[in-house]
Amino acid sequence: MTVVVTRTVRVLLAHDQPMLRSGLRMALSGAEGLAVVGEAGDGVEAVDLSRRLLPDVVVMDLRLPRLDGLGATRGIVASGLPVRVLIMTGYEADEHVLGAVAAGAAGYLGKDAPAHELVAAIRTVAAGGAVVAPLILGRLLARVAELLPAAETAATVAPALESLTDREREVLVHVARGHSNAEIARALTVSETTVKTHVGHVLTKLRLRDRVQAVVLAYETGLIRPGN
Repeated sequence: MTVVVTRTVRVLLAHDQPMLRSGLRMALSGAEGLAVVGEAGDGVEAVDLSRRLLPDVVVMDLRLPRLDGLGATRGIVASGLPVRVLIMTGYEADEHVLGAVAAGAAGYLGKDAPAHELVAAIRTVAAGGAVVAPLILGRLLARVAELLPAAETAATVAPALESLTDREREVLVHVARGHSNAEIARALTVSETTVKTHVGHVLTKLRLRDRVQAVVLAYETGLIRPGN
């Protein structure tokens, strides 16, 4: 007789509100094969506990003190840890979802997702899959389809990047990673006004309507890849 041993999926909860972390812990406590191994109240702590506890999945809110959820996700992904991130938040705008994907998150759920969906998402992400809530995914795919370059202009998209200066290309990479103007300004040691100017030049030169389209373009051209 062969005995199949299922490994327990270790989960770290990252949310700034203790009551909500407690609620998530209770929701997961009855799920077979899942174990909450730690809780973080801010992004810096989430990255630190990920390194020390090596959970399989971090359930991450976007709005965190000291370091937001996107920054924490980037920190975890960049560290090369065998830890995957599942974003669970009330922020469901297209820009937030794309920012999470750019940061390297493996999943994105709304904060109102029922417990069984959260459990299923954690298991899927832990197994190497990706999850985006159906309602969010449907809207996002429609948005991406709308933003993709038209067929007649697609051939000119990649060469168009050559029109950017080195600094403008650098700014585009930051935008594609989901960074805000303030974060870009700190990274490049310039003012937010300067960043806004660079972003404006990028959008104008590449004939893009907004930052979301810039994120899509960065992926389409291979300028950036998930987790990079």
